[in-house]
Amino acid sequence: MNQRLTAILPCNDLDAAQRFFERLGFKVDGGPDDYRMMSDGRGGDIHLQAAVDGWLVPGRNPFGLYLYRENVDELATAFAGEMIEPEGPTDKPWGMYEFALNGPDETLVRIGWPTRLRPVSG
Repeated sequence: MNQRLTAILPCNDLDAAQRFFERLGFKVDGGPDDYRMMSDGRGGDIHLQAAVDGWLVPGRNPFGLYLYRENVDELATAFAGEMIEPEGPTDKPWGMYEFALNGPDETLVRIGWPTRLRPVSG
């Protein structure tokens, strides 16, 4: 096993959160009914935990996640119409080509890849 950091994300609806992360390429590795351990086989791990009732308030979720993926455009196509920024993925001043989504319980989920590592087209 490699040393790593795994996010534990509280969720009001574990099934909906699981479906969201499955669309991003994650699979359930295990866990009891009220806790889902998921990984993407590329070093990404997330654990989904049932939130305490009333703890996650729509529009006031303080959590955010950043998923580093080379296939930003492919994922943007899969999430077309769901992006926070309607223009889709763009190069940001901080050197990332990315887009953002409202994930489970309005968790901010940014998906990006370093601009300098993107293949040059043309």
